[in-house]
Amino acid sequence: MRCVNGVSAAVVILAATYGVVACSITPRRTAAEREVDSDTAARVQAVLLADQNIYARHIDINVDRGVVHLGGYVWENDDFQTARRDAASVPGVKTVVTEMELLRGGIGGAGR
Repeated sequence: MRCVNGVSAAVVILAATYGVVACSITPRRTAAEREVDSDTAARVQAVLLADQNIYARHIDINVDRGVVHLGGYVWENDDFQTARRDAASVPGVKTVVTEMELLRGGIGGAGR
């Protein structure tokens, strides 16, 4: 291997690889973080269910270190923004990621 200033290319490649791997692994959540996330998820769910402008029974809520992931499905286009806005209004929420699907036809209608 070729040496530059006394450092072999293999050492440089190994150090770079280690840096990339170390930065890509998220540490596990502590019990306290899991408890805070669980509490935040419960508060987001309560806000969504209390909002008369959205039918939120089919929205799934997962929280990881204050990042709220909204999954499941909604019935109307406006429900995406309503759910996102409601979730973001909860103290402790850092950001909201919407992964919901839109079901055409509404609650009682037939989808196309």
